[in-house]
Amino acid sequence: MENTITRSNSVRKHKHGSLVSDDGTNTFFYRAHTTIALFLTIGCLGYVALMEDETSQHKTKEYNTTRGISAAAICFIVFGVTQAKDGPFKRPHPAIWRFLLCIGVLYFLALVFLLFQSKQGARELMIYFDPSLNVPPDFTAYGSDCKIYDPETFPEDPFHNFKVKMDGFVVAHFVGWVFKALMMRDLWMTNVISMLFEFLEYSLEHQLANFSECWWDHWILDFLICNGGGIVVGMLIMKYLKNKEYNWRGLAAQNTLVEKAGRVVAQFTPHSWVTFHWNATKNFQNWLYVNMVIFVILLSELNTFYLKAVLWIPAGHRIVLVRLWFLVFWGAPAIREFYDYMVGATNTIGQQFWVMCAIAFTETLIIIKFGKEIITKPFPPFIKSCWIWAIVLYLLWSIWKFQVHYHTVTPGSDESVMAEENGDLDPKVNFKVAMRESSFDTDDSESVVDVKRSGSSTGLRKRKQKAK
Repeated sequence: MENTITRSNSVRKHKHGSLVSDDGTNTFFYRAHTTIALFLTIGCLGYVALMEDETSQHKTKEYNTTRGISAAAICFIVFGVTQAKDGPFKRPHPAIWRFLLCIGVLYFLALVFLLFQSKQGARELMIYFDPSLNVPPDFTAYGSDCKIYDPETFPEDPFHNFKVKMDGFVVAHFVGWVFKALMMRDLWMTNVISMLFEFLEYSLEHQLANFSECWWDHWILDFLICNGGGIVVGMLIMKYLKNKEYNWRGLAAQNTLVEKAGRVVAQFTPHSWVTFHWNATKNFQNWLYVNMVIFVILLSELNTFYLKAVLWIPAGHRIVLVRLWFLVFWGAPAIREFYDYMVGATNTIGQQFWVMCAIAFTETLIIIKFGKEIITKPFPPFIKSCWIWAIVLYLLWSIWKFQVHYHTVTPGSDESVMAEENGDLDPKVNFKVAMRESSFDTDDSESVVDVKRSGSSTGLRKRKQKAK
């Protein structure tokens, strides 16, 4: 029949998402293999128990401990990849995102273990990752000489101050902000985060030497070129993904070798695209949610620098780089999960966002425990005054912008639908008609909801009203 709806029809699976057409091809790699994974895991463990020589002199206590912890982590990953819930992303494969979730849980557990160690013990544990660690690093202070052109070194190298700052971190800065733009999917939010972090660097340079930078390093090299350029590139990529046609067909439906190769490459691109509408100032609930996301991102950024200081890890070390890459792959699904919760697409914040918040706050607790001598350095009076005024103005503006006004609407009415669309009414609330409990009272009654005109976290108060 012509009007029959098939799986290949274009659908919009998210109210802010793009149209997607998928033939539903289910290959071997997309089928569940939980039984195979279980038997392979038991088989490997059985080999260790039955076939290995326990009396081997090479198997020291340290060797067995390291191997046992590694095997336990692998078993947990196998369980998580086969049994954990799928996240919001499907490509290149849901199992990859489940794997990244398991790595995040293991990292969170490692942070909890580290939190219960002493400062020196935590630094000594880093030796297992690199024997050259557990040595006080020398962090570079880039703000010692801020002359872009140094006439004293002419004609040999008058721009040496500028050249010394053009290191690998410039490229890392740029690429990082491309990913942040794709994660946040909002020009306003990414620029706010970029500017706030530069202010934080100004404010905390008395605690960490590598926060000390020249004015042109802060605002030209970092804010405008690296951060701003990365944000612009990210927005252009986002515009392309937003307007792209998502018409998926399996390899069997591709006719030529070139088409098949293109389909394999396309497997590493998004299955669909959801455009974020944060609407931060639309209502008080959105304002709180957006502020929470910005706070967690800035906290994770600051943790990168403070963890290096308290655990004695040099800048640019592979541990730092691996952590940053994992933060990208944890943060992307985490922010998408939180956005879905904010707009009412899901009823929970999501497992990846939960793990991401747990990681960020546990890292902060480690910094507080091991870095008291760093974080307790008093702020300069000018910096302290600026932040006090900024916080006061922020609170006053929030109170003025989102002052509470109630308005009564009837569930199911046009006004109620409009309030829900504007974000003034929680769409997840289940309204029911409230009938009088007394059997002698035959008057009908109905539930009426009070809604905050300017928005609130829920904006709801139920009360009975007689229909006379």
